[in-house]
Amino acid sequence: MKYDVIVVGGGIAGLTTATYLAKEGHKVLICEKGDELGGLVSSFDYKGFTFDGGIRSIESSGIVIPMLRQLEIDIPFKRSIVSLGIEDDIIKVVDKNSLFEYQDLLIKKFPDNEKDIKNIMKRIRKIMKYMDVLYGIDNPLFMDMFKNRKYLFLEVFPWLFKFIFTAGKIDRLNTPIETYLAQLTDNQALNDIIAQHFFKQTPAFFALSYFSLYLDYRYPEKGTGMLIEKLEEYYVNHGGEVKLSTEIVSVDAESKSLLDSNGNTYSYDQMVWASDLNTLYQLVDLDKISDPKIKEEATLYKASIAPLRGGDSIQAVYATVDLEPAYFRNLCSEHFFYTPKTTGLFEIFAQREAVLENKNKEEMISWVKSYLDYTTYEISIPALRNEHLAPKGQTGLIISTLMDYDFVKAVESMGWYPEYKKLTEEYIINVLDESRFKNLKDKIIDVFSYTPLTIEKRTGNRDGAITGWAFTNKNIPVIHHTAQVAKSVLTKFPDIYQAGQWSYSPAGLPISIMTGKLAADKVNKQRKK
Repeated sequence: MKYDVIVVGGGIAGLTTATYLAKEGHKVLICEKGDELGGLVSSFDYKGFTFDGGIRSIESSGIVIPMLRQLEIDIPFKRSIVSLGIEDDIIKVVDKNSLFEYQDLLIKKFPDNEKDIKNIMKRIRKIMKYMDVLYGIDNPLFMDMFKNRKYLFLEVFPWLFKFIFTAGKIDRLNTPIETYLAQLTDNQALNDIIAQHFFKQTPAFFALSYFSLYLDYRYPEKGTGMLIEKLEEYYVNHGGEVKLSTEIVSVDAESKSLLDSNGNTYSYDQMVWASDLNTLYQLVDLDKISDPKIKEEATLYKASIAPLRGGDSIQAVYATVDLEPAYFRNLCSEHFFYTPKTTGLFEIFAQREAVLENKNKEEMISWVKSYLDYTTYEISIPALRNEHLAPKGQTGLIISTLMDYDFVKAVESMGWYPEYKKLTEEYIINVLDESRFKNLKDKIIDVFSYTPLTIEKRTGNRDGAITGWAFTNKNIPVIHHTAQVAKSVLTKFPDIYQAGQWSYSPAGLPISIMTGKLAADKVNKQRKK
């Protein structure tokens, strides 16, 4: 079958690309290896409880809402209030002044470091001002400037000059968050409590900008998967085709054809790869490429990215609870970041290599229990946003924490993975039961979970990564400067573009959508030639 454009990967980036291309009347096919579209953006029903399978809230960042407006897609959103907690102290992030409450919270926990904390908060306020510029207007990429010239001249042009000036400052904040904080305080526990919200060696700007992003969190009426549902509906209504459970196993960039695991062949004029980038270069048959320059560049790039790691992953526990939503409303907000102890994870991380090397089951159990004692949890409670997302009088919890892929992979190789899942499910519930949510475990109805291995299997992302490339890599193999984002969708092959979390770093939902739109624009421009 011949298509104008084939999009490989049906996550939010691939679906964005395909939707905009179908809107222009092109014959488009999405090939998705899973049994549904959405990737790390999804919702599902479990015995009357609505749970989110990936991201817990959506930040517009001047991108999501303008995209929906441009496509004339209506999704009712509710603001998703974030709360931050350490031990028994909780603050809600309702506006910029909440940063002072967070400052007071940290000073209460670390009174000897008051000066350091105030300095750190000063840096965060400066970064928040950068964020006001970065996302200060609706992204022009999702607006028809020819129909809105007044907006172009009065808003976009003045913003553009501010953006260029600010982008340079942002790029200079690429220092890993742990290193950046160590320059501001010598209290390792304080450093940990702030930094362990984020992936290892996250650039300081990306990490400290989250206080602004918390103010932008919103939640679709029926769960985050509603975003995918509406985009898919739009795409199909505009003639787009979808093939689920379709894994691409070979790419012939010379003849412009793809082969799937069932032996089916698809031809394309242009292709957009919205999946693990390493997989693309593994699947392209370089021997068939006739242009020696393209072949050489692709071969070198393939070798350079092969040893690189995917970003951090998470473990998530889903719990159905026989407690009214009001019980949780009195203890936190609908999106809760909670650290049960002020100890920090530095010492725990220091033991990781030895534990992995020894592969002693009892040592590994002891290590993961210590980790779960001191880590930071992201707790999402859908029923606090919409009471209809759980049976009356009951509540669903999604409890997530960063989790080491290599550790869980070692557990699997040793043959006790199911035991590990059950052990960690019970232990996480116990940690919360003994801290913020007293007597929680007595009210649990059902518990189930997923790990980094689940994410890897479901999405195809190496190392179960949820934000593309690891910041711990010796180099980032894709565009990672704000002002160069337009180039992020280019690959080493003519007529093949890329989009999603593997195409730009650091990545998240808004960047995945932006690269999806940029890829669609490149294809549209090429097809008009």
